[in-house]
Formats: sequence, structure tokens, C-alpha cells
Amino acid sequence: MSIAQEAGLDLVEVSPNAEPPVARVMDYGKFIYEQAKKEREARKTQKQTEVKEIRFRPKTNEQHRNMRVGSAREWLEEGMKVKVRVRFRGREITYPELAKEQLDEVAQMLTDVAVVEQTPNLEGRTMLMILAPKKK
Repeated sequence: MSIAQEAGLDLVEVSPNAEPPVARVMDYGKFIYEQAKKEREARKTQKQTEVKEIRFRPKTNEQHRNMRVGSAREWLEEGMKVKVRVRFRGREITYPELAKEQLDEVAQMLTDVAVVEQTPNLEGRTMLMILAPKKK
């Protein structure tokens, strides 16, 4: 303690469970600042993946679906994830196999640029599938 006071620094206990306990003489405020700075730098270099979404209905025609799949292809090539959603309205919910077929066709069309991250599953009145870009 006296060494730390003479140097005008703090005595910080590094490992309290060791025998004998380990302590360091350092400027604690500067140490905390440097830790925060390293954390900010690490956060800056992290890549955030964006999730885009395309929506269909069970009765969506092929031309409209192809147009949306083209947009999804562009997003996947840019490295974004794509959420493909088929929304049921009214009595359409009684035919979930139509939506499953549609989602399987979309996955088949995008096999060259995407992998299925989450298989099609029914959540309330929507059927959802998530596609992620293929690793290069």
C-alpha cells in the first residue's frame, strides 16, 4: 500500500484466490479506460448481419415469386440473410402444404447462393424459412 501511495497509483488485487494473493500497482482509471477502448475497437470490427424479408401468399403466381427471388438472390450475394414468409389469410391456413411447396421451390431456386438455416415451420398464420448466404 505504501509503495502505491508513494507512486501516486492504485493497488489492484489481480488474483484474490491465489496463495499468496496477487496485487499490482497501476493507475486503475487508465486501466479501465484502455479496456473500454479495446472493447469499442472490437465492436467496430464485428460484422453485423442484416436480415431482409420477402413475403408471399399461398396463391402468389410464379412470375411474382421469381421477381422476389431475384431480390433475395441479390441480398444473399451481398452477405445478408433472407427470411422467406408465406402469410395465410382466411381459410388458406387449411392448406399448409401449398406454402411448404412454395418455400421448398424458393430454396431450390437459391441453392447456388444460399443454405437453409431454418427449415419451413408454421408459426401462427405464417410459415417461415430463413436462408443464409453460402460460405465462400
